[in-house]
Amino acid sequence: MARTRRQSDRVEESVAASAAQQNGRGGASAVQSVDRAVSVLEILARHGEAGVTEIADELEVHKSTAFRLLGVLENRGLVSQAKDRGKYYLGAGVLRLAGAAAVRLDISQEGVPVCRELADELGETANIAVLDDDAVVNIMQARGTASVTAQNWLGRRTPLHATASGKVLLAHLPTTLREGLLARSLPRLTERTVTAASLLRGELETVVEQGYAVTVEELELGLAAAAAPVRAHDGKVVAAISVSGPVYRMSPDRLPELAKRTVAAGTELSRRMGYGF
Repeated sequence: MARTRRQSDRVEESVAASAAQQNGRGGASAVQSVDRAVSVLEILARHGEAGVTEIADELEVHKSTAFRLLGVLENRGLVSQAKDRGKYYLGAGVLRLAGAAAVRLDISQEGVPVCRELADELGETANIAVLDDDAVVNIMQARGTASVTAQNWLGRRTPLHATASGKVLLAHLPTTLREGLLARSLPRLTERTVTAASLLRGELETVVEQGYAVTVEELELGLAAAAAPVRAHDGKVVAAISVSGPVYRMSPDRLPELAKRTVAAGTELSRRMGYGF
């Protein structure tokens, strides 16, 4: 059976290599590897722990193939090996991913009434946004009575350095990660966009000190916004809640008042997420 399996693996690898030569990519092989890697995680989730031989048998591949898959997953922290028994089990990386997913689910559930109330009270568009690599993405939106013709921000990725929500999230990132993002190019979107990392650092310090961020025509001309942090149960800032609208309604004189109410909404959502208990 092992010999047959090895022959099957060789044939499979030969076919994948031929396909890669024909189209310049190992697309089919890569997809198959991803599928097998996910299967390994499912096997470990089902059994708790398993050895290379058990995993190879379930995948119907040679042990060397299973070992390579486990090596990649182990390097990513998704599986770990019990040194005394040689068995593999799900690693802390899986918990990290699951925790991030759980936070988003919690925000989606708990954020609806808070976002809706903020929009109703201020009459402007309210959003809840999260970090998405080097951008901020809005995962929830509610429109107030004054924002009937406002554009839809839901699902839209916007620059961290030019949005109130982005500045809140940037300000609360670990220093190394924040500096890595600030080292990248900061494109100018309007004449008011802050593109110098040194100036942006100063703004981010102020965001932490005052508890909110504001932007006026930094993303788009005529648009102003205020945002506040949303914290998880452990105090980590996991999202930003914001209110945005046209400058003629969200004037510099009114922004502090809007920011204060947005902070209150962020505090309420943080409480719903378990912070402060």
